[in-house]
Amino acid sequence: MSMQASGAKRRVYADYAAASPVDERVLAGMMPYFVDKFGNPSSLHTAGREPRKAIEEARTKVASLFSAKRKDEIVFTSGGTEASNIGIKGVAMRMRGEGNHIVTSAIEHISVLNIMKSLEKSGFEITYVKPTNDGFVDIAEFEKAIRKDTVLASMMYANNEIGTLQPIDEIGRMLEEKDVFFHVDAVAAAGKVPIDVQRSKIDLLSVSANDMYGPKGIGALYVRDGTRIEAVYQGGGQERGLRSGSENVPSIVGFGIAAELAKEEMGPDGDRLKSLRDKLIKGVLGNIKDSFMNGHPTKRLPNNANFRFRYVEGESMLLNLDMAGVSVASSSPCTSKSLLPSHVLLACDIPTEEAQSAVQFTLGRSNTEADIDFILGILPPIITKLRAMSPFSPENLAEMRSTAGHREEEHHHADE
Repeated sequence: MSMQASGAKRRVYADYAAASPVDERVLAGMMPYFVDKFGNPSSLHTAGREPRKAIEEARTKVASLFSAKRKDEIVFTSGGTEASNIGIKGVAMRMRGEGNHIVTSAIEHISVLNIMKSLEKSGFEITYVKPTNDGFVDIAEFEKAIRKDTVLASMMYANNEIGTLQPIDEIGRMLEEKDVFFHVDAVAAAGKVPIDVQRSKIDLLSVSANDMYGPKGIGALYVRDGTRIEAVYQGGGQERGLRSGSENVPSIVGFGIAAELAKEEMGPDGDRLKSLRDKLIKGVLGNIKDSFMNGHPTKRLPNNANFRFRYVEGESMLLNLDMAGVSVASSSPCTSKSLLPSHVLLACDIPTEEAQSAVQFTLGRSNTEADIDFILGILPPIITKLRAMSPFSPENLAEMRSTAGHREEEHHHADE
């Protein structure tokens, strides 16, 4: 999103992984369900039947985006985090009598990792498979982690930070042969790349509307027909008894429209964003010394460009970019408050000081080539300025090592 009113400083929004604006067509479709068509969809009268019909139409649209066989395989939730909780915990608790082992990757979204930590406290054993340096989880390594008592495996479709796409089709086929349930966190990938739950043999899929220009606070869990899971919530029985509570009708309607638009426009949108992404990557790596791209060079989301810069601290870079008019992320927005290095980059064996220098650019529908030119114009001088101030410059690092060496030698002599 770029904004340049007369006399105003240019603003470029390049943090679409954190939030995307609601598409105007989505908002227009939602509006009637706030005031005019406000009935409770569980009611049997006329005022309730129309919202119920709208929910089912939205369910059909979301199911179609992911090639689900039936619309009732879609369960609406409050977002991707709730969808993953319902899916992962639901299967784990249901299958506890047959095994207590779960396999996932070390670079999952923090919401999934926290679910795993919770299950560990409940007696489950979790294996975290490490990725390669570019964030790719090798199918052979993942298969090695599967045991006789493995009841579930969870893998993200694409990493939300570095954009690497995972071998979901291959993992899905392998898990089907081993009779292990397969959950996929597709929040970062949904609406950006084609996802086919049939082809990929996916049993459970978590998605969020906001990542595809729909409203915040609404998501969905795909539950393959025949996959029985234990309900995490108890209530009035809405959403197949898996997510009880009065449905958020306006947002569900918006999700349906967003899914329909994503299916129609994903191809041309992706091609355009890939072109902008590649121009940004080429410009950064070609013009800024000691800069590196994080993630796989080709197997990545079309809108994601994640970099690290030696001798620079990521939070300072983010703040300087923001002051210059560019909104980006220094790590996953769900973990940025901690100010800790990205667990994803650390799992990829990126040195801590370099992991702390990471900046994530995620592009969206309203970004233009002029936005990329603007970013490439302001980023190099910001890096130069911060490196001049940084305690992690090559000269300062050498001095720090030298000082540390002298202190160690003095300590050694004192001991003598």
